[in-house]
Amino acid sequence: MKEAKPSWFYLLLLILSGEAIFILPFVLPRVFRPTVLDVLELDNVQLGLCFSVYGLVAMVSYVLGGPLADKYQPRKLIAIALWMTALGGFLFAQYPDLWMLQMVYGWWGFTTIFLFWAPMIKATRIWGGADSQGKAFGFLDGGRGLTGALFSLLGVVVFSLFLSEPPDVANLDDRKEAFTYVIYVASIIIVLIGVLVWFFMKTDETNQEVTLERISWRDIKQVLKLPSVWLLMVIILCGYVGYKITDIISQYAEEVMLYNQVDSAKVGTLLQFLRPTTGILFGLIADRLRITWLLVVSFILTLIGGLFFASGVIAPTTTLLFFISVIIIAAGVYATRALYFGVMHVGKIPLVLTGTAVGIISLIGYTPDVFAGPAYGMLLDAHPGEEIGHQNVFWMLSFFALVGGVAAFIYHRNYGK
Repeated sequence: MKEAKPSWFYLLLLILSGEAIFILPFVLPRVFRPTVLDVLELDNVQLGLCFSVYGLVAMVSYVLGGPLADKYQPRKLIAIALWMTALGGFLFAQYPDLWMLQMVYGWWGFTTIFLFWAPMIKATRIWGGADSQGKAFGFLDGGRGLTGALFSLLGVVVFSLFLSEPPDVANLDDRKEAFTYVIYVASIIIVLIGVLVWFFMKTDETNQEVTLERISWRDIKQVLKLPSVWLLMVIILCGYVGYKITDIISQYAEEVMLYNQVDSAKVGTLLQFLRPTTGILFGLIADRLRITWLLVVSFILTLIGGLFFASGVIAPTTTLLFFISVIIIAAGVYATRALYFGVMHVGKIPLVLTGTAVGIISLIGYTPDVFAGPAYGMLLDAHPGEEIGHQNVFWMLSFFALVGGVAAFIYHRNYGK
C-alpha cells in the first residue's frame, strides 16, 4: 500500500522557514548592500570577511549537523534554529563593530546550518517521494525565492517609509534609523514563523520510517563511495558561486548603471522575484523532462549571463540589455539551485542517509561561503566604483559556470538515463 506523503501545508511551512532563516545574514545585505556598507562603516572586503566567518562555522555545522537529520524529526530543530537566528538579528540592529559583527555572522553560521539545513533537504526529499523530486525541490526553492522577494519588498517599503528625506539626499543617520526598522521587522517575523513551525509542522508515520537510531562509520563510508556524491560537491560549489555573486547586482546597478540606493534596492528585489518564477517553472517541467539535462541547461544560461556582464557591453545607456542579462543570469543561477538536490534520487543516494550525504556534500559544495565574499570583495575594491571591478567578478562567475556545466554533463551522462 502506498503511504501518504506529508501535506502541502507541511511544504508551505518548510518553504517559509527555509527562506526566513537566511533573511538576516544574506537577503538584507544583498538587497541593501550599499546601505549596509555605509551604516556599518565597512568596505567590500570587510563584509566579505563576515561572510567567511559564517562559512567557516557553517562548514563544521554541515558535517556535524547532517547526521542529526537522520536521527531526529525536523519540527523542533527548525523552530529553535529560527528563534536563535532572530536573536542574532536583534544584536545586528545595534550596529556592532567589525569584530562583533563577525561573531554575529559566526552565530548565524551555526543557527542556520547545524539544526536546520539537512533537515530541510531531507524533509523535501520525503515530500517529493519517488516521482516528484523536481516538483518538490523546484517548489521549495521557488517558494523560498517568493518568500525572500516578499521580505525584500517589505524591507524596501519599510526603509522608504521611515526615511525622513528623499533617498537621494537622506543623510547617514536617517538611513541608519530607517534600516534599523527593517532589521527589527524581519527579526520579529522570523520569530513568528518559528512559532508556526513548532505548533503546526506536524510529521506523520511516513517520516518515522526514514530515520536511524544511530549513524555508524559504515554509513558514512557508504555515502563516500557514491560517485554521485562527489559530482554533486562540484556541481553545488560552482552553482553556489553564481548565487553568491548575484549579491553584487544591486551594487552594479548603483555604481555602473548609476541608480540611486532605493532604485538599486528595487533591482535586488526584482532579482528576488525572478527566483520563484524560475524555481517553480523548472520544478514543474523537471519531472516531465530529464532533470539532469535541465541542470546542464541551467549552467549554460549562467555562463551566457556571466559573459554578458564580463564583456563590458552593459552600460548606463543599455538599460534593456542590463535587464535582459539580469533575467538570463537569474534564470541560470536559480534553476541550478532548484535542481541540484533534486538529482539525489537518480544518483542512487539512499533516502535514509540523506542527512549524512547532505552534510558531506555541503562541506565542499558550500565553501563559497568562505571564499566567494572576500574574492569578489577584493576584485571590486581593487577598482572601487569602476566597471572593470564588476567585470572581473563576472569573469570569475563564468569560469565556475563552465566547470559546473561540465560536472553536470558528466552526472547526466552517468545517471540521466
